Amino acid sequence: MTMKAMQDFPLTLDKILDHAAKWHPDVGIATAGENGEIHHTTYNQLRRKSQEISHLLASLGAHQGDRVATLAWNTQNHVEVWYAIMGMGVVCHTLNPRLTAEHLISMVNQSRPNVLIATADLQAQAMTVATASETIERVMVIDGAVTEAPRNGVVIDCLANLLPPSDTGTAEFVWGAFDERSASGLCFTSGSTGAPKGVTYTHRACFLHTLRLLQGDVLGLTSADVVMPAVPMFHANAWGLPFAVPAAGGKLVLPGRHLDGKSLARLIQAENVTITVGVPTVWLGLCDYLAKSGETVPSLKRIVVGGAPMPPALMDRIENELGVIVQTSWGMTELTPVGTIGVLSDPDRRPEVSGRPALGVDFLLLDQSGQPLENQRGHEGHLHVRGAAVIDHYFGHETTALNEQGWFDTGDLAKLDEKGNLLITGRAKDLIKSGGEWINPTDIEAIISSLPQVSLAAVIGRSDDKWSERPVLLVELREGAEISDDALLESLKGQVASWWIPDDVIRLDAMPIAPTGKINKLALRVEFGARPAS
Repeated sequence: MTMKAMQDFPLTLDKILDHAAKWHPDVGIATAGENGEIHHTTYNQLRRKSQEISHLLASLGAHQGDRVATLAWNTQNHVEVWYAIMGMGVVCHTLNPRLTAEHLISMVNQSRPNVLIATADLQAQAMTVATASETIERVMVIDGAVTEAPRNGVVIDCLANLLPPSDTGTAEFVWGAFDERSASGLCFTSGSTGAPKGVTYTHRACFLHTLRLLQGDVLGLTSADVVMPAVPMFHANAWGLPFAVPAAGGKLVLPGRHLDGKSLARLIQAENVTITVGVPTVWLGLCDYLAKSGETVPSLKRIVVGGAPMPPALMDRIENELGVIVQTSWGMTELTPVGTIGVLSDPDRRPEVSGRPALGVDFLLLDQSGQPLENQRGHEGHLHVRGAAVIDHYFGHETTALNEQGWFDTGDLAKLDEKGNLLITGRAKDLIKSGGEWINPTDIEAIISSLPQVSLAAVIGRSDDKWSERPVLLVELREGAEISDDALLESLKGQVASWWIPDDVIRLDAMPIAPTGKINKLALRVEFGARPAS
């Protein structure tokens, strides 16, 4: 006979908003508007609106396990929709508006939603996707008025106009009446190295991921924090911050679609943001704007970076010019997404060090033959991960994404130092094979990116008759900076093998950036990877 000991408390995401609304009712969300205005709401008000949206979606036929798609920026209204969808057991499929219509149509034809909810400025794109999709019957607009007309059988409405008047006593919608292992969200990988694949998040995985973010050596958020995610909600749930910030009772500040340096600086100043999160290219724009304008962001204490390697020169600028601590991280869509975050108390903080894994995720390094490295410290291997918020199957795939031992191959090459800190040394797919020997572009990029004249750097393999591939260096310099090709290459001598030094330097006015904010190496390979004409 099994004796009951503890209450069953399903880890569903609606409980996070319930907690914030009950215990931090007057704290909430600030959203940057299109014309410089800032809109505010509280967690209590946000919960009421999310409840109304759940009722609306149910009246339109949405049931547990269905998918509802969103095409929207980081705004209060998007968060309201998010919690409304997930709270009723429906799956929120966040779409990236920076992708092509063809990519988006392919994704929704896999997830098969009936409803697409879009920000007003994206409604034309939403209608293009909806009318070409196999299943979408209705587009609902948030953050503005409807300007598109219905067509091809697709209805378009303003979501706010479909809700009951605010003074109507709407009954509580029962949230969380499903298993904690139920799907909560769907996000497709960026496809920067191949075809995009869908990752399905579950309530349990996201809840446990939230608790991991709140650990002291991870983000360690408190109710005193004001947090601005400059990473979009369509990128792995904005790294889990729309869950973690209300869970801690902190204030959530959302930048909308404007991520330029001036817009971010003004929002940080107006809302006294203490922590902000995003890819390195975003913070490059912030640093450049502050340097030109002479403005400051005195409230800002910490910038968490991830999604791409942190250029050493940029980390120096942030810490020395802004007086802000940089916290590096590493993760993947398939990890919900955080794998490691740098420990702030570590005296050996460096841009290439991504921190230790926190409770709930584990690492294993394998050799080329798929066997675990005998010594897991100080040696490069293929990084594999497992944990409570790590993928098992890609969306719609019958075969598992794991190896026979239950580990997920990240595709990254990595080392673990003696403290257990993770150092990503490259992507297996990015390695350049020259004359039968491997060249790791990441090592070269790290050296070049540390030069004060360099804004962004990338190394790709270019086809070569003799060597099969040879490395080529592509650089974007800081505005007004000058450095010769010889000086760029000279910085590599003595730090990498002589045959690793790139054969050519290509200067770009602007480095191509993928929809994720990372350098778009796929585009670089297409344009510059072919053998040059003789």
